[in-house]
Amino acid sequence: MNTIATHDGPAIGGTPLLDASDCALVLVDEQAGLAFATGSADRQVLRSNAIALARTATTFGVPVVVSTSASKVYSGPLMPPLRAVLPDVTPIERRSMNLWEDGAAKAAVIATGRKILVVAGLLTEACVSFPVLSALAEGYKVHVVADVCGGLTAASHDAALRRMEQAGAVMTSWLQLLLEFQRDWTRHETYEAARSIVVDHGGGYGIGLDYARDMIKPA
Repeated sequence: MNTIATHDGPAIGGTPLLDASDCALVLVDEQAGLAFATGSADRQVLRSNAIALARTATTFGVPVVVSTSASKVYSGPLMPPLRAVLPDVTPIERRSMNLWEDGAAKAAVIATGRKILVVAGLLTEACVSFPVLSALAEGYKVHVVADVCGGLTAASHDAALRRMEQAGAVMTSWLQLLLEFQRDWTRHETYEAARSIVVDHGGGYGIGLDYARDMIKPA
């Protein structure tokens, strides 16, 4: 069935496009020690994507919950570029692999008041997939930012993504999320910030936006 989406309401006959005012971002274990173990994607690309996602959340006023684990003994603190983007967010340290089984972390997610969670982090096989599956079981809608998640191997990362999707999670990317929130490049209040994220992290698309600004002049 075809769907018709509008800015102001849900898609007719399908899933509505996300609105930033309905979402909370949950970043799990974006720590160097876990990035070292990631083999499913280029680590520099993963870090760039995570920064782009965090910047997207701040640009569109999405509340952010950050959780870390074993930061003193193995994994290290939240990676410095993310600390720079999220200076007012204090990571919640936990012992459980499953954020949803940690009282403080789960309470912080609930306190956002948002029932649509956007989740990303390391490692896909456990610390991402476990809270996603748990939140889905409690009635939350969950979107997983697949290109901000890293696993031990490509195969195990893909298997974890498939399991979450089969349980009801929606897969997305940081760029799709940004474009879904922006929806219209004439939306002036977020245009410059959104554009700068794409320029800095969007590869050829970002190069194209810079080129357009240089080459396309008003008549």
